[in-house]
Amino acid sequence: MNINADNVKSQMRKGYLEYCILLIINKRPSYTSDIINELKEARMIVVEGTLYPLLSRLKNNGILTYDWTTRAV
Repeated sequence: MNINADNVKSQMRKGYLEYCILLIINKRPSYTSDIINELKEARMIVVEGTLYPLLSRLKNNGILTYDWTTRAV
């Protein structure tokens, strides 16, 4: 069997990231910027381009729901 180590690392990171996101949003409703800031505080560098597909996949799998809203600055 030929296992690609980079692919395994990528899949493990994705699973870990999903778990961390679920922990964050379980505390309270959060904007994506809130999630990114909490992940940065934990020294996990994540950009919106990574976060949105993960949130969409979690929503499509029925794990979470979300509303698209804007926050006044």
